[in-house]
Amino acid sequence: MPSQKKQAKPATRGKRVRPPAFLKIPRGVRNWSEAKLWLDYRGIEDIECIAPDQAGVARGKMMPSSKFTSNTSLALPSAVFMITISGAYPEDSDDFHYPEDDGDLKLVPDLSTLSVVPWETDPTAQVICDLVHQDGSEVEFTPRNVLKRVVNEYQKRGLTPVVAPEIEFYLVKKNSDPDYPLTPPLGRSGRAIRGGQGYSIAGVNEFDELIDDIYHFSEAQGLEIDTLIHEEGAGQLEINLRHGDPIELADQVFLFKRTIREAALKHDIYATFMAKPIQGQPGSAMHIHQSIIDRKTGRNIFSDADGNETDRFRHFIGGMQKHMPAALVICAPYVNSYRRLTRAASAPVNVSWGYDNRTTAFRVPRSDADARRVENRIASSDANPYLALAGSLACGLLGMIEKATPEEPAGTAVNDDTIELPRGLLEAVSLFESDKGLVDLLGKPFVSTYAAIKRAEFETFMEVISPWEREYLLLNV
Repeated sequence: MPSQKKQAKPATRGKRVRPPAFLKIPRGVRNWSEAKLWLDYRGIEDIECIAPDQAGVARGKMMPSSKFTSNTSLALPSAVFMITISGAYPEDSDDFHYPEDDGDLKLVPDLSTLSVVPWETDPTAQVICDLVHQDGSEVEFTPRNVLKRVVNEYQKRGLTPVVAPEIEFYLVKKNSDPDYPLTPPLGRSGRAIRGGQGYSIAGVNEFDELIDDIYHFSEAQGLEIDTLIHEEGAGQLEINLRHGDPIELADQVFLFKRTIREAALKHDIYATFMAKPIQGQPGSAMHIHQSIIDRKTGRNIFSDADGNETDRFRHFIGGMQKHMPAALVICAPYVNSYRRLTRAASAPVNVSWGYDNRTTAFRVPRSDADARRVENRIASSDANPYLALAGSLACGLLGMIEKATPEEPAGTAVNDDTIELPRGLLEAVSLFESDKGLVDLLGKPFVSTYAAIKRAEFETFMEVISPWEREYLLLNV
């Protein structure tokens, strides 16, 4: 945080002058003149101009704030948004071609996302950027633009999607050797954290100081936490965000992940959003609550005037059931993600839906008619939030367009039933490419790029010999 000495204070004439709202509230800046005032007011020295790549990793450039506000052109190589999680690049195929010139893409700051970077020692700010081509046209395959594309499809139909993400993650001991399994950290009691701590206040209190830092870092950035709980896993926490605009909520998840990692490092431990980081422990999900508002009336289209379910509510669920297996690869993006989607593992294994049934893929929580919503429980916490929200909302929209009919709701536990979802990354990629409705909604350039990246990541994974292979094959085959 900037020190008091370095902050530029507004002039006063005998009494305190209240600063404009956009100076006080992060994410409130609307134009470049306000941005300059915002930066000067806080004594900001450096700006991080960042954009999420396909994995949700922050890519970008840092510069002095004076240069940021002087109409400096910002650009990144296009290849940055075609890179795998291991830093490699996919091979050319019939649908994907690596750009030979690796030309620059322009970074366009979204000034409404301007916020401080509270863990930096020098006064630093960050801003999320969109990507455009040199002629100003939108880059179709970058994640934030993909989500904007889906939201625009809703808006064309007079609709506004509303989402509320819930993100689970683990705190683990520092581990510099990837050959060794991850283990839970010690809490303030000095004892190793155990599982079975679901909703335990004592479990949360084990990490009081770290959680305080998460709250303080979040407040400084204008990130609003609704609730925080201890989940079932050993050292597993969950943060729930308030409902709102999908792009703004994706921005918040993007920044929250960064914030939580930094807070954990301050306490000499790791925070991980891997879907299944510890064998024998529950996986980590990113549950997505979704509702749709009529832009003219402001009413939730999932409920009629009498508070009953509408046809569009059921069509939305039908679309989730029909298309989510094809969208799974952007909600479960890595080989590790599929270790979470197994029977009796507190995670969905099929596309069943039900009322307040946490064993289903699509849960309809108890609520009044105005808050009727559908919770997608399939996505894992390792997913890029922009892409997970885009994929989930696209499935629901396709259902409403196609008037898809859902199956009957499940009234019993179904996470021990037949596994209907793809069992691995390559199967999921093939389904993704073959769903014409999804390809049209998300855009062919994105689908081709993303599929090529996932196939390249799988090939990298196949180069690694696992402990299971050494345990059961070394002396037995």
